Amino acid sequence: MKMTELQTSASAATSSAGGLKKATESRGANGVKQYDEVITRTVDYVYDYEVNSPTAWNRATAALLDSMGAAFESVSTSPECALFLGPTYPTPDIIENGFKVPGTNYQLDMVKGAFDMGAMIQYMNHNDAFLGREWGHPSNNLGAILATADVLTRVALSKYDEDHVLTMRHVLVALIKAYEIQGCIQIKNAFNKIGLDEVILVKVASTAVVSELMGLTKDQAKSAVSHAWVDGHPLRTYRQAPNVCSRKNWSAGDACMRAVHLALMAKKGMTGVKSALDAPRSGFYDVLFQGNQFQLPRPFGTFVIENVLFKIGNIEAHGVTAVEAALTVAKELKEKKLSASDIQSIKIRTQEPAMAIMNKQGPLNSPSDRDHSIPYIVSMVLLKGSELESKDFNNDSTWTKDPRVQELKDKISMKEDAEFTKDYQNPELRSIANAIKVQMNDGSELEEVAVYFPVGHARRRETLEEVEMKARKNLGRRLNEERVEEIVSKTKSMEFFGLPVSEFVDLFVPEKK
Repeated sequence: MKMTELQTSASAATSSAGGLKKATESRGANGVKQYDEVITRTVDYVYDYEVNSPTAWNRATAALLDSMGAAFESVSTSPECALFLGPTYPTPDIIENGFKVPGTNYQLDMVKGAFDMGAMIQYMNHNDAFLGREWGHPSNNLGAILATADVLTRVALSKYDEDHVLTMRHVLVALIKAYEIQGCIQIKNAFNKIGLDEVILVKVASTAVVSELMGLTKDQAKSAVSHAWVDGHPLRTYRQAPNVCSRKNWSAGDACMRAVHLALMAKKGMTGVKSALDAPRSGFYDVLFQGNQFQLPRPFGTFVIENVLFKIGNIEAHGVTAVEAALTVAKELKEKKLSASDIQSIKIRTQEPAMAIMNKQGPLNSPSDRDHSIPYIVSMVLLKGSELESKDFNNDSTWTKDPRVQELKDKISMKEDAEFTKDYQNPELRSIANAIKVQMNDGSELEEVAVYFPVGHARRRETLEEVEMKARKNLGRRLNEERVEEIVSKTKSMEFFGLPVSEFVDLFVPEKK
């Protein structure tokens, strides 16, 4: 069924004959009778849609492993991330039937556990990404999903209640659907253009799927989702210069925490806000979305999980192809016995989002600044001559203090290529192209290197193999080789779908030192 794209004003309740019906059209004497259609459609999808795509199952399993690995990388390499983890004072480090936070020895309540897991997945910016008019990381939703499913399973097992034990199939279904909700809204709706942060969609998607995991009725789930939209939402301020800060790294945890909290409140009977989006003057559309309704270009299914971009390198997604192109240039320089000091100028063609996010000049004061700057990234690759690692962006990295990086960075200019942007926005292509043209001091030029689809893209055959290798490396930061092999083997076994969630999570608890 083709879904009509919506472009009507939220205040013009009768201006559109098609598309989503306005809640204001169904008002009675006692107010709104029905939930906004976006809310209803979201909940109906979560509760009624049957996942039957083999590709979706395979990629969801890969996304699960990748996200667990990203969490391990964060807690293992970022002292700052580790500071945010653990119980809320004065709760103890371990509570009975709590969520066993992977990579740690904490066992926390469902809400704080969701924060910790969501923050860990996102912290080093090395988890997957889905790109459209809005940019985001659907894997962030695993923070809410896994914390909820683990606690519910442990409680059920403690009561010998086999009927309420959740399995990894439940987790994968929830993950696929959270990806779809977040990603389908991202395709045509640019929250970034009006200063709202992307994690608003993590909160909404996670609220919907954890409501189902908790056994809420559809009406209760609609209540929870309506409140997710009603929340005053995070501003994008902390994700863009000059205010980039660590909130960018833990904002997903905040969204996961709120999602679980709202679902728990709805389970207790919290009244919903039926026209949370559509209400004139006070609804989301009029207050925060400039009077516009969402455009939903496709029905919810399994499109997003099947097309999500896995980030093999730890670079902001719009710059990954720039790294691949720079590696090719670095190899050519080496073959010609040239170095970065022989370069006079570098011109980079890119897509519109990269211009907005990664065309950072001037001082870069944090790891978040550096891994979101194409000029900085390309400079480092050309000087290093190899792939970049998370530690290369840290404040104490030798590269951060190397004057050659800034010297080369100053020689780089970027411009948008309209065709790159067009292909980026084309749902049938979803390219993330970057092209690098180098001119040498002697006036000669190297042939331009353009890369359209990075490793990690659905079009690249080696993607899932690379994802597994990355996950093995990250999990090995805190688990021995035998345990890592056990985890990977279980995800490939026929029994994986039936594995209780708590047994899966137990595998990620490191030995106490």
